[in-house]
Amino acid sequence: MTRNIADIRRDYEGGRLEEGMVPVEPMVLFDEWLTLALDAEGEDGNVMTLATVDSQGLPHARIVLLKGYDERGLVFYTNYHSHKGSELTNVPYAALVFWWPSLGRQIRVEGRVEPVSDEESDAYFNSRPRASQLGAWVATQSVVIPDRHWIEERQHRFEQAYEGQDIPRPGHWGGYRVTPDMIEFWQGQPSRLHDRIRYEFRDEAWRSFRLAP
Repeated sequence: MTRNIADIRRDYEGGRLEEGMVPVEPMVLFDEWLTLALDAEGEDGNVMTLATVDSQGLPHARIVLLKGYDERGLVFYTNYHSHKGSELTNVPYAALVFWWPSLGRQIRVEGRVEPVSDEESDAYFNSRPRASQLGAWVATQSVVIPDRHWIEERQHRFEQAYEGQDIPRPGHWGGYRVTPDMIEFWQGQPSRLHDRIRYEFRDEAWRSFRLAP
């Protein structure tokens, strides 16, 4: 490596995030920030890191896409038999991180996780492009495979199997909802003196407070 990565730094510039500015319910602010991020980041605006722990207590993280949210929580879709699906079965709790570099903003979410209803999974699956629907059948996610050719052969078999007909949702594929009990909003500021407002759900109500940078 010819470049010293210790010398890479960025001084953030952003509007202030003050206690008196934030709403009582964090999802109101989440919706506001995500809307701006979708404009600023385009197709990457709903990208998030999902962190889980396995039965040994070891952490694992990967990038997934947010596909829905409301007052109940945040929804993503995946193969239930994948590593993350197995981890969420054993420890139904997860952390999410959104990072929007053009805005100098980050949101952290932590909470319990449960599968969404079959009706919700069906509705989203039916809205996907046909190639993505086939992909849910083709990809035995996280399983060791011999080579790329194995995937291509499997794809060809499923294309033939469902030629001329609707593709049903696989029983091993569907959505998860993260129900937050913590949401933290981070706004980058100059000299690393960032604004951090954290919400925690306690005694059936949301409470917010400022954290030191």
